[in-house]
Amino acid sequence: MVNLIIDNRPVSVPERTTILNAAASVGIHIPTLCFLKDINEIAACRVCVVEVEGYERLLTACNNPVAEGMVIHTDSHKARIARKANVELILSQHKMNCPVCVRSGNCKLQKVANDLNVHDIPFETQLTGRRSDIHFPLIREYDKCIKCMRCVQVCDKIQDSHIWDVINMGAQTTVAVGEGEVRHLKDSSCTLCGQCIT
Repeated sequence: MVNLIIDNRPVSVPERTTILNAAASVGIHIPTLCFLKDINEIAACRVCVVEVEGYERLLTACNNPVAEGMVIHTDSHKARIARKANVELILSQHKMNCPVCVRSGNCKLQKVANDLNVHDIPFETQLTGRRSDIHFPLIREYDKCIKCMRCVQVCDKIQDSHIWDVINMGAQTTVAVGEGEVRHLKDSSCTLCGQCIT
């Protein structure tokens, strides 16, 4: 067992337990966006950052294991500021039409943004303007994509279809059909399961 302190509470968990799971084991909630247990544990969103004594930088809780003697602060000022900035960056590339969105009220991004008191986006909005083929049965709203990569992982690990891939870097990062030379979903081997849009 590994012994550590999370938010002034002693915690004892098995080796290789993530910070996220260690915190959850004692009822401490750390926000996440991209995390899907055993499927997507890649810290793409960086919303789960925590402060660990002795470390200069913040650590992501969803994919970093605990270590003996760690002292972790899940809700420190430094962690909250970083989380808020990360959500603001995500929202700067997200179509903000929440009142008419079908996910409004049942949206993890909306909940996390509200919990972090995100009211204004201090960054320039950078929407792709990329449109889905409305004549194809599966319609993806690319300007709502938060680059969490859940769709890529679900398609790969659950459906075993390997349709999606992440392309480009930085602000140009996007999810696209990644089957060799195929560049359109309608030309891919997609089975229309719909898992990538849920």
